[in-house]
Amino acid sequence: MKHVFYKGEDSTKPTLLLLHGTGGNEHDLVGLGKEIDGAANILSVRGNVLENGMPRFFKRLAEGVFDLEDLKFRTEELKNFIDEAAENYEFDRNNVVAIGYSNGANIAGNLLFEYENVLKGAILHHPMVPRRGVELPSLLGTPIFIGAGKNDFMCPAAESEELRDLLQNVGAEVELYWHSYGHQLTQDEVQAAKDWYQTKF
Repeated sequence: MKHVFYKGEDSTKPTLLLLHGTGGNEHDLVGLGKEIDGAANILSVRGNVLENGMPRFFKRLAEGVFDLEDLKFRTEELKNFIDEAAENYEFDRNNVVAIGYSNGANIAGNLLFEYENVLKGAILHHPMVPRRGVELPSLLGTPIFIGAGKNDFMCPAAESEELRDLLQNVGAEVELYWHSYGHQLTQDEVQAAKDWYQTKF
């Protein structure tokens, strides 16, 4: 997978796995990652799917309707990539925190839905519930931050609350942060995620 890796100054810090939104690329969230933790490794990945020329992490059938078969395949592809990157770049595979926005938050969420111990924690900006009616692995004690907009037409409030409940039901420690805007990533939301991260990692 196309990606960039920046070695951090402190090897005890998590490696931040950055996952962009639709139409983004591996450079989009690097500044965000450095804002969250300037001393951490950064592994920023570009999605392997194109929708009308725009990179994404998995296919969708329509707005808000995921191609579940492709989602499963691409989630496994991403997991394998993280495993390989940990060997290549010599970072601790057990200390990876995902930071995803929109489509990137959705595949990060599905990593958590599919695999036990795949992430040490996650910051999910404007995610949806990736899949329903599935048994989730134990996420006991896994810290997860969800950023949501009260006027987000792409991701209704009920979606954020359902995701929080599903994750909490398998033991995750979830903080749900609200702002009164839409699907955009606000500076207030970034600051809230940073404050949260500093208390957890």
